[in-house]
Amino acid sequence: MTADVRFTAVDYTVFVSMLLVSLGIGVYSSLRGKGASSTQAFLVGGREMSVAPVALSLIGGVISAISILGLPTEVYLYGTQLTTNIIGLMLGVTVVKHVFLPVIYPLKLISIYEYIELRFKSKALRMLAMSCQLIGLCVYLGSCLYAPSLAVSSVTSIPTWASVLTMGIVCAFYITIVSLIVGGDNSKGSFPPKGGVKAVVYTDVVQTLLMFGGVILVVALSCKDMGGLREVLQIANQGGRLEFFNTDPSPFVRHTLWSTIVLGLYTAFSVIGTGQSQYQRFASVKNLAMAQRLCTLFSIGVLLLWGVFYTSGLVAYAVYSGCDPLTAGKIEKPDQIIPYLVADKLSRLNGLGGLFVAAVYGGVLSSLSSQGNAIACIVWEDFLKDRPYFRDISDRSATNVVKLLSAVAGLVGIGMAFVIGNLGTINHVIYAIDGAIGGPLCGLFFIGICAPWVSTKGAIVGSLLSFTFNLWVGLGRFVIGGKGPERLPLSVDACANATLSTDLNATLSDSFSITETPPQMASHTIYDLSYCYNGVLGIALNIVISSLVSFLTGPLLPGEIRSDLVYPPCSKLYHRLCLLLRPRLEVTTEKECAEKEVTLNMLTSK
Repeated sequence: MTADVRFTAVDYTVFVSMLLVSLGIGVYSSLRGKGASSTQAFLVGGREMSVAPVALSLIGGVISAISILGLPTEVYLYGTQLTTNIIGLMLGVTVVKHVFLPVIYPLKLISIYEYIELRFKSKALRMLAMSCQLIGLCVYLGSCLYAPSLAVSSVTSIPTWASVLTMGIVCAFYITIVSLIVGGDNSKGSFPPKGGVKAVVYTDVVQTLLMFGGVILVVALSCKDMGGLREVLQIANQGGRLEFFNTDPSPFVRHTLWSTIVLGLYTAFSVIGTGQSQYQRFASVKNLAMAQRLCTLFSIGVLLLWGVFYTSGLVAYAVYSGCDPLTAGKIEKPDQIIPYLVADKLSRLNGLGGLFVAAVYGGVLSSLSSQGNAIACIVWEDFLKDRPYFRDISDRSATNVVKLLSAVAGLVGIGMAFVIGNLGTINHVIYAIDGAIGGPLCGLFFIGICAPWVSTKGAIVGSLLSFTFNLWVGLGRFVIGGKGPERLPLSVDACANATLSTDLNATLSDSFSITETPPQMASHTIYDLSYCYNGVLGIALNIVISSLVSFLTGPLLPGEIRSDLVYPPCSKLYHRLCLLLRPRLEVTTEKECAEKEVTLNMLTSK
């Protein structure tokens, strides 16, 4: 990368100052007040938090540095079709609000994976779900660390690996500060409370506002330089970037209207519906109505933030439509395009570059603190809590163990960041891997909540087979490979003395170093399937396989599972179907149906 775009002394000052402010907020939130003396208080905030800060934290935990850098890159390289995933997201959040939360929230769980054991009466299935979620969270941590490291390396002389290491240490320290400070009296009720999810929530509020403010400032100034948003849209349209209704039915096209809506649906199910970090925020408010209100506020917040991020990608294309810095060798990776834009075109405003990179760092600090707390919760509640050594320790000691786990999670991300950096563009990689791991996991929750006939045996077989298939398809492309996605044209005609890459394909590749097959030799394999379908494919496979296995081996009958573990309309519909299929039972209530069905099964088995 060329050395003509670099941080100034003012940028460094602003960046370091904002980073210290973020750290200071974490320290203040941890030191101020009473301290989390129980795991309930530490992990779900005592279930007494107000909606507004939790809503901002919910948004900040999802909208990370991956979104700040990854979403603009997708628009810059592939156009605006990805933006229609917002439609799917809104639909998915509606399902979570009216189907998932009414079942999960009243159970008053700490780990959402407790539901799996309650519904299917299988500790092994719960451990499988927990293990898959931990793998997904570790990958996400690595991506969150890698994103700001790209931003720093694009505007400073610090290499990416050094930035990853430094950022990892800073984040581990940050999580430690937020989580580990112990002490204080819990009786006085001072505010804000100390440690755990409460400290994370209140730090997320400021960091979310910093993310939004930093990016919108960049967009506004760049649009002004280009002559306004209308001019930006005209240039983007001329370059083929404006596309919203590509109805191509092929599942191999990277982004279509159908695939992006499906991606939005899966994102809602995976992140808001079954994600441990987000569940802890739902569980931290007082009642179900407040938790459902969080869904509405989340939808509005994501619509605003994603809208700004997508617009920044269009702005970047308009600015560099005649001289692409990636092709010209001025940046090394596509995800560096927005930081480069800030340092290259807005450097006249001293400190703006530092403010933008600080906004990126705010995103990663928000995500890491959220995910670190979630990892600690999963490991403690699902793995350590009932072990002989930990079973009889005091609640204070248990809380300290959870806090230490939160800090260790920050260090885990460092190793994962080095792996993520070699796989492709951030947005693509995280969705590809998360879909491979998270899809079957979402399917497990779906069958638990909406398929009352699925038995433990069916759930285990369905989960294992869908996990195996999704990992084969999703991760197989990293090993076996497939064709690279087709990019929209990028020009260097207006570059002055541009040093073009000697290997353009290698420079532009964001598909795991896989070269494209010439059009005349093009043929699709399963590894060429659009990454947008990975997650929903896992959900569908799990539902179908688990249902088939359950019906073949003996489905659960109405009344054989707790009614509060299943979505009521689905339970009532299944009950009616049982009455239609077995009219000889002559039952009038679900309880009578269940009793006679069980009796019939016992007689049949004899």
